[in-house]
Amino acid sequence: MDKTLKKYLLAFKKLRIDRAHGIAPHKPILLISLLQTFQYGVNDSNEIRITPELVAFFKTNWSSLVTTNHHSQFALPFYHLKSEKFWKLVPKLGFEKIIHLSASMRSFSNLNVAVDCAILNEDLYSLMKDPKKNFLLQQFLLDEYFPTRSSDFYLSLEKQEQLFVEIESKILNESAGQYKIEIQSLIQQQDEEEIFIRGNLFKREVPKIYDHACAISGMRIDATLNLSMIDACHIVPFSKSFDDTIKNGIALCPNLHRAFDRGLIAIDNDYRVLVSERFSEYQSNYGIREFENRPINLPLRKAYWPLKNNLIWHRENIFQN
Repeated sequence: MDKTLKKYLLAFKKLRIDRAHGIAPHKPILLISLLQTFQYGVNDSNEIRITPELVAFFKTNWSSLVTTNHHSQFALPFYHLKSEKFWKLVPKLGFEKIIHLSASMRSFSNLNVAVDCAILNEDLYSLMKDPKKNFLLQQFLLDEYFPTRSSDFYLSLEKQEQLFVEIESKILNESAGQYKIEIQSLIQQQDEEEIFIRGNLFKREVPKIYDHACAISGMRIDATLNLSMIDACHIVPFSKSFDDTIKNGIALCPNLHRAFDRGLIAIDNDYRVLVSERFSEYQSNYGIREFENRPINLPLRKAYWPLKNNLIWHRENIFQN
């Protein structure tokens, strides 16, 4: 057997986990989920970031594999894997001390705010990229920690895809009122993971509906790299509306996104750009005033156009008129 593979099979067997109340499944579930992100091509880096795919695999794997009374908490294994030699946490700037306070990292939102990524050892990263060795690592974790649940596990990809399809459908088709009720229910259930998935799918869906072009400037960049130059902007902030539906979104380039959030620009009921008189602008090729009174570029389907009530709220509460 490959020496490196043998090393990590042993490391996975001896994971530092709570065994006092039955074997805590959190770390094995996260490792299986991480292996799946490599298997299905949604990850190709040893910098492990908190992505909707990884979180969704964790949620669906948990529902398929865990039969004990443990609670599904993504933050716990992502943080506590730092006790294993192959996992190193990298804090975001300014959070270097906070990530050493384990009590603060029990919350998904705190973890997401404080941690930039985790770094995998290069030799484990190489194993995860290799399809055959990836499969062997997954199978070992299943046999070691969930020996009676393997048949249910192989439905997890289908469940993950179904979760994404259901959320995308809600973003595109659900009323703001119904969506808000669901978000409030998720908050009550403390299901921060699904709220995170929904928010990230909103960020992906809005630029897609606007053909990856800024609704105001028309800027559109087709990049060969996996990056986006167009933001999904909430018209009524999510903190106020709990609304990730498409009618509360608009695609903007980063500078106009900031201008919109700060009330320097707004959109009237005829979908034309309003520009505040309450700021000065130096002559530039990247000015804001040049867009005044221009019609914005709207999605092809009228059902996806920004809701006028949302635009009115933004003008009355954010726009510096």
